Amino acid sequence: MIPGKTPTNLITQPINRLLGETSGAFADLGTFLPLVLGLIALNQFSPQGIFLGFGLFAILSALFYRRPIPIQPMKVIAALVIAQGLTPGMLQASAMLMGVILLILAFSGAITWLAKQLSQAVSVGIQLAIGLQLMWMGAKMMSEFWLLGVGAFILLFISKFLPLRYLAMPLVIAAGMIWQANTQTNLATNFDIQAMTAPFQLAWPTSIEWTSAAILLVLPQLALTLTNAVIATSVMAQEKFPEDAAKLTPKNFAKSSGLANLLLAPFGASAMCHGAGGLAVQYHFGARTYLAPLIFGSTCLMIALCWGTNIAWLLSLIPMAILGSLLTTAGLQLAWSKRLIDGKPFCIFVILSTAVTCLAINAAAGLAVGIILEQGRRTWAMFATR
Repeated sequence: MIPGKTPTNLITQPINRLLGETSGAFADLGTFLPLVLGLIALNQFSPQGIFLGFGLFAILSALFYRRPIPIQPMKVIAALVIAQGLTPGMLQASAMLMGVILLILAFSGAITWLAKQLSQAVSVGIQLAIGLQLMWMGAKMMSEFWLLGVGAFILLFISKFLPLRYLAMPLVIAAGMIWQANTQTNLATNFDIQAMTAPFQLAWPTSIEWTSAAILLVLPQLALTLTNAVIATSVMAQEKFPEDAAKLTPKNFAKSSGLANLLLAPFGASAMCHGAGGLAVQYHFGARTYLAPLIFGSTCLMIALCWGTNIAWLLSLIPMAILGSLLTTAGLQLAWSKRLIDGKPFCIFVILSTAVTCLAINAAAGLAVGIILEQGRRTWAMFATR
């Protein structure tokens, strides 16, 4: 027998780890499903191409990073495509353009230089702003049925302090689906199931779609991707897995996102990226290794290969209020930092200034304000010591 290990621990610990990885694998559904199902049901994009893209990206990320690095839709692009009814060609063009830009920034070293300008206070400020935005989006989704959404959020929150915390998230989702099926209400997604059967098809953007995508989709998305999906994700990943810090760099995250979008978008994949919020919530629910993204990616591949009316119906059973509770949990995990309590006064000032600017204008403006404040502090400290 292994010293310090009882027979019970030898059995329960691997089971708990597997439950944690499985729970963490699907912890980011609050961000993932509403956008993906919206593209499929409301815009009639090919579900096979979209799920195939997420599946391959997640599996390759699992094998390379060996950690629970999340895969998410690019939120600004997906939301604008859904809201404005844009074409599949524009979505593909925006994904490929983002891929090229990220690869240029990675191989030129520009993303590494930008990350070095980012102090921890600026990073925490950006995470605070994005976390608050996710919580606001989650609250709006929970408003579909407040009692269900708030109840699910409370259960997910207190589960952190319970022995079987890794079971909370799958149990909440399963209970929501059962409730939805039994009540036969239309509070879940309002998606037309028959519209979710678009066939797999290959296409190439037209010249007009390339131009429109660059202006309408890529420019608004770029700042959020650089801050949240690349730099903030790297900062958080290195904090949680310091032994792998050499691999979890902004340059590598820019490379993997760039390659995935450039190579998979022509086959119908959505614009995809990593994300600090996804990492926060996956870690919260127990994901620690490559198993979480491997499970998620394999599930996406199975959905792509077996897509049909039955799977579309099954996914649509997840109530919007439940997805909102997951998104709110992700936002809370991302927004909270000990620096908000024990940071020095100027550090807290930089955090709040960065966050407020991000919320009032955009992530790019918040990043600029944070860097300017930090550079001003360094310059003042340099002259004060002379």
